[in-house]
Amino acid sequence: MMKRGMLACVAAIVLGWAAGAQAEDEEGFRVIFDGKSLDGWKSSTENPNSWKLVDGTLVANGERSHMFFVGYDKPFKNFILKVDCKATNNSNGGIYIRTKYQETGWPKFGHECQVNNSYIKDPKKSGSLYGIVDVTEQHIADDTWWTETCIVEGRHITIKLNDKVVVDYEEPADKAAFSNDFERRLGEGGTFALQAHDPHSTIAYKNIRVKRLPD
Repeated sequence: MMKRGMLACVAAIVLGWAAGAQAEDEEGFRVIFDGKSLDGWKSSTENPNSWKLVDGTLVANGERSHMFFVGYDKPFKNFILKVDCKATNNSNGGIYIRTKYQETGWPKFGHECQVNNSYIKDPKKSGSLYGIVDVTEQHIADDTWWTETCIVEGRHITIKLNDKVVVDYEEPADKAAFSNDFERRLGEGGTFALQAHDPHSTIAYKNIRVKRLPD
């Protein structure tokens, strides 16, 4: 009985691995967070203790901090980024695209794809291209997993919550930076960052994968 149980367990693991590998090969995505370590990721020097690995997820809870992907030297210009997210009630977070590593402060470069289902102090809900195309309707229930997809093709930015498109935006070629020096435009940044917003917000991120698109 024990032997049959062990064999079934091994078979399940092998089949699960094979299915995952096949899906990755078919879709062209590469997982950039393995759920076991922070290999390829670097926290800002500001409040690194706001990040914890919990049961295969990267959990943000604490004072403002950002976790940047630094695993590849080649910048991500055109891509499809998918991140599975879960937010507790009244929580705020974010996914930055085409950004650059910085030690402190809110990221100045690239765009933020908002992660916020019910955060009271900010009406910009999940899926917003923050400050550019703001989604005011809550599409995702608290304490449930969803996939947030951020797509950049040229100057075209698409954001999906699960399979629903909530942002379809063409950035003007001559778009200037904001007067407060926060460059809410694509710019030259070429990586991603996750956000820990405040001590009262808890966001879990997992299954982070990316597919490069032709330049």
